[in-house]
Amino acid sequence: MKNFFNTEVEVNAFYFTNKKGLKSYPQRITAGHNQYSFTDLLMQYVVRQGQQLIRLFDMTDGVNTYRLRNENDRWILVSSQPIHV
Repeated sequence: MKNFFNTEVEVNAFYFTNKKGLKSYPQRITAGHNQYSFTDLLMQYVVRQGQQLIRLFDMTDGVNTYRLRNENDRWILVSSQPIHV
C-alpha cells in the first residue's frame, strides 16, 4: 500500500449490522487511485471533543490493518501497517 497517512479517503461501501442496534462500518475505501476492501472490523473507538464525536475504526483486509477516522462527515486514513503473525 502506498503512503496515504492522514489523507482524506472516500468510503465507497458500508457494512451494516443489527447487533445491539443498527451500526455501520466502512467496507471499501478509495485512497488515491486504489481501492481497499475490508474483511473485518477489529475495533471501534468513539472519542468526544467538546460537543463533537470522532469515530475511529481499526479495519483489516487480511493482510494489513487500517485505522480510519470519521469526523464531520470526512473520512481520514490515519495509518496502515502489515499484520504481524
